Amino acid sequence: MPNVLIIDDDKDLCMLLRATCRSLGYEADFACTLEKGIEMASSDGFEVILLDVNLPDGSGLDAIPVFRFMSTCPEVIIMTGLADLRGAELAIKTGAWDYLQKPAHLSEIILTLRRALQYHEGCMQSRNTTTFDRGSFVAVSPLMHHCLGFAAQAAGSTASLLISGETGSGKEMIAWLVHANSSRRALPFVVVDCASLPESLVESTLFGHEKGAFTGAERSRPGLIKQADGGTLFLDEIGDLPLSIQKNFLRVLQEKRFRPVGGSREVESDFRLIAATHRDLEEMVKQGEFREDLLFRIRTIHIEIPPLRSRREDYIQLMSQFMKQMHDLYGKGVRAFSPDLIEAVQSYSWPGNVRELRNAIESAYVTAGNSPTLYPNHLPPAIRIHLKKELLGPPPEASPEPDWFLAMPLGIDDARRLSEKRYLELLSEYAQGKIKHATAVAGLSATQLYALYRKHGLAFGEPRAQGLKSDDN
Repeated sequence: MPNVLIIDDDKDLCMLLRATCRSLGYEADFACTLEKGIEMASSDGFEVILLDVNLPDGSGLDAIPVFRFMSTCPEVIIMTGLADLRGAELAIKTGAWDYLQKPAHLSEIILTLRRALQYHEGCMQSRNTTTFDRGSFVAVSPLMHHCLGFAAQAAGSTASLLISGETGSGKEMIAWLVHANSSRRALPFVVVDCASLPESLVESTLFGHEKGAFTGAERSRPGLIKQADGGTLFLDEIGDLPLSIQKNFLRVLQEKRFRPVGGSREVESDFRLIAATHRDLEEMVKQGEFREDLLFRIRTIHIEIPPLRSRREDYIQLMSQFMKQMHDLYGKGVRAFSPDLIEAVQSYSWPGNVRELRNAIESAYVTAGNSPTLYPNHLPPAIRIHLKKELLGPPPEASPEPDWFLAMPLGIDDARRLSEKRYLELLSEYAQGKIKHATAVAGLSATQLYALYRKHGLAFGEPRAQGLKSDDN
């Protein structure tokens, strides 16, 4: 019997939804706080969770990956009284089944609930018959488990897949896992780095060429698309694919046929496309830098990899994995991580993501020499400097030199006179025209202050003196 959990701070709504679920033949329970809901979901197997956003002890949106990470992988239906487009986008990206705005009609909730349960049942049956081998890929955080869930779905199909994420976040690794778990795993996995291809060679590199097609073409060569026949073609940084090639490549995706450079006959290639990018392809479409029809074609399935700073739960396991790799590479033994090194790693934002972390561990391993323990001073200098700057805070802004100070040479008496005049101008601004405030700051009597202003030709009513007044208001 399906089991439903309702998490909402409106107890009356919880009781109504629980009664509705039970009338449909489902088991149901509710919690009025996020903490209690997570506790109940962890101990009992729920297929669907009806989740509010604004709960007394946290945001339901932030907890979606937590629920999706649980053993039963429950479907999450968000219910909220706020019309929040960003919230809806975040909910869908983090794996929510649907996003309902309160007050939702009971029939709408029931229909959404039934569809989610039906979908979940099919997913669990597929999960029981299919295993996804992630190899050595580290995924402790709920966000990465969510990504691997999408990767497992992608591996079971031949649809085009787009993987987006920051540089160094592991896009190629996810692409390889999808290929290695697919029906094409015994066939080629061909990698093309679009960012490193000279524009003049892109066409012949992808499509191949016939002998004599251009200067230097001394023999016919198959392109990378043909080499991927039967397997997977991985186009890394597809956002750098020249516009002049995008139209031809779109036809290849549609027809699985193309003509090599200088060729008279078309060649066939049955490949599965996986593309990756760190760029915003939708924005590139708006700027006319990427074809919209090609974007639609390559984004049948989309996996967005979170940056390393959003998956801090993975830090320790990644460090341990990299340490083992260093041992295998250099043969100097496995070193321990000091607590302050772990603290430093967790404090750093890792703009270069997993790749930067691996390079940092390798640098520390080499720098440490024969030391059995790695410390923060073994990290690359750039990281240590960044961490020190964050600890000390931003440097104080240097006060700009006054214009008169730059007009050298300047005698000491003139400098004192000009400094005193500028002080009086700033004092009047600070005191906001109130003589009582000005005298308290300057430590002078009102008579003394008036005399100084007259000495420097500053009348109280002039804008330059900001209009000091003699009232006590």
